[in-house]
Amino acid sequence: MFFYLKITYFTNQNRTERIMVFEFNFNSDIPKYQQLVNAVNDALANNSIGSGDPLPSVNSMVKEYSLSRDTVFKAYSILKENGVIESVPNKGYFVANDTKKVLLVLDTFKAYKEVLYHAFVNNLPKNIIVDVQFHHYKINNLKTILNNSKGKYYKYVVMGFDNKGVAPILADIEKDKLLLIDWNINADSDYNYVFQDFGQAFMEALKPALPALKKYKRLVFIYPSFTNHPYETVTYFKAFSEANNLNFKIVTEAEAFVVKKGEAYVSVSDRILGTFLEQCRLKNYEPGTDAGFLSYNETPMKPFIYKGISVISTNFKAMGAAAASFINTDKSLQLYIPTQLTLRDSL
Repeated sequence: MFFYLKITYFTNQNRTERIMVFEFNFNSDIPKYQQLVNAVNDALANNSIGSGDPLPSVNSMVKEYSLSRDTVFKAYSILKENGVIESVPNKGYFVANDTKKVLLVLDTFKAYKEVLYHAFVNNLPKNIIVDVQFHHYKINNLKTILNNSKGKYYKYVVMGFDNKGVAPILADIEKDKLLLIDWNINADSDYNYVFQDFGQAFMEALKPALPALKKYKRLVFIYPSFTNHPYETVTYFKAFSEANNLNFKIVTEAEAFVVKKGEAYVSVSDRILGTFLEQCRLKNYEPGTDAGFLSYNETPMKPFIYKGISVISTNFKAMGAAAASFINTDKSLQLYIPTQLTLRDSL
């Protein structure tokens, strides 16, 4: 069943009408108030309504569309709390400041993702509302998130992952409204993106660490089976080690990880970093002298953990700011954020 909400307003004594159309399903599992919230958000996303446009009063919605007063009031209250609409005493409800909603879909919530998120949000104007959801590397989660969001958002920012089912899900979103971030996988060449390079750029960033790495008898890359980090990094680590005549080893069983004197470790997991520091404490090893550690992905705490943890990382603050620039303009965007090495006392 379709409802047609006719919005009438006057400008310079000229009468103007806009029509906001949405489908209202009485048999849906989605509550009626949420359907009304979605309808207003959809209308904003497709520019059917804009800043200052009035919405039908609670009384008229009740009378004309057979909705309960509680349903309409709850929907309007949610929209008001989200900054989408505002109320003026004795005048009614109005769209507030061209508010637009953006969907940000991340894989999981980790410390470096928080850096990305805050850089993204802090570089957006106040009229942009960001909804954040997480797919946790599960294809059904991603499918549900994006299918339920169709037409409800101004733009979409999505962090992909290695699954063949990702590409057809992304194909349902208009490419000029979609930005892919972090990992270049399942992405057509004409997509908008802000990526990091997990291969060649990683190997190039390792080169300044070579003198520090050569202090150790063996270099061990710990790539635990539970990680979703691209294996491409391991491939380039092998190439780097072979090119520089480094004795190296790849470990995939995290539970078998034992810190040994004279070894340096590279890992994509902060869980492994915790294990390293704990074993060094128990064995009275000095990190950076008896055993070394190079961690993947910078976080706000790594400069301050122990005497500082060496990291190899893209700039997540720059990635978030670049993603925000896509939201703020109508321009296409294809950008790689550099990968950099930061040496601290752990190596």
